Amino acid sequence: MKAIVTGGAGFIGSHLVELLVRKGFKVIIIDNFETGRKQNLSKLSTKQIEIFRADVSDYKKIYKKFKNVKFVFHLAALADIVPSIEEPQKYFNTNVAGTLNVLRASWKFNVKKVIYAASASCYGIPKKYPTSEKSEIYTEYPYALTKNLGEKLLVHWSKVYKQSTISLRLFNVYGIRSRTTGAYGAMFGVFLAQKINKKPYTVVGDGKQTRDFTYVTDVVEAFFKAASSNIFHEIFNVGTGIPISVNYIVKALKGKFVRIPKRPGEPDNSQADISKIKRKLKWIPKIDIDEGIKKLLNNINDWKLAPVWTPKKIKIKTKKWFQYLK
Repeated sequence: MKAIVTGGAGFIGSHLVELLVRKGFKVIIIDNFETGRKQNLSKLSTKQIEIFRADVSDYKKIYKKFKNVKFVFHLAALADIVPSIEEPQKYFNTNVAGTLNVLRASWKFNVKKVIYAASASCYGIPKKYPTSEKSEIYTEYPYALTKNLGEKLLVHWSKVYKQSTISLRLFNVYGIRSRTTGAYGAMFGVFLAQKINKKPYTVVGDGKQTRDFTYVTDVVEAFFKAASSNIFHEIFNVGTGIPISVNYIVKALKGKFVRIPKRPGEPDNSQADISKIKRKLKWIPKIDIDEGIKKLLNNINDWKLAPVWTPKKIKIKTKKWFQYLK
């Protein structure tokens, strides 16, 4: 059996590749290595995986790889808020046109199912917590917009072209190999790089904001359950349903911290309603926040090669992102 993981050299993608290999799949990894790292795949042999360096925005380069593939897991995307404001066209090309290319190639070669890594950022600042899949979509910035447009393409593709698709709206994913670079990188990766380099943690705002942190191995289990299910098309939240404050994380990691300005357009709280995925996919998260942090600290050497991020001036000071378009 063959599967494709776009963005398979990245944080979540590499964990998903490992799971698929354990399940007996030969995995084709399509990654442009802009943020992915070959080091993330170092435990796997060339008999188990094929690494194909390419960008999903280049249909002619990638489409032939979809032949005789059973499942496609589409995780390749550009992330982060501020870069999406500065380069909306780049984000559209990768997150929207790239998703269209993946769907076209999957349909052409009769792929059984496409699983998409969507984002809970589509909810913007929710009016209700926990937030269900029926909540209003309110995309604050180009990143969230492009990820949601990718999801809408899946809905359309299932309706018109009868392609089986499942979209997973990921909340805050953390774990080993989390990205450590960039001013708007994943919080856990940034904190751990700062810890290794003996720098203070950079806490955004007062640190009282909460997030629904989900450990990466639980997340990739959700991807596999979605692919293995008999569901033709659906959208699911993937989280724990348990909000944790940033201050709690800092206290658990131990060490000094500094506060930096709050980023505009981000919710103060995040909490997934996961009743739907529990009911339909029988998926439940297994690793709580304390166990997850323990796993990170026990594997802290994985971050020794990662550069530390130090705070710079925040350029964006308004919620009106369109003022920054050229």
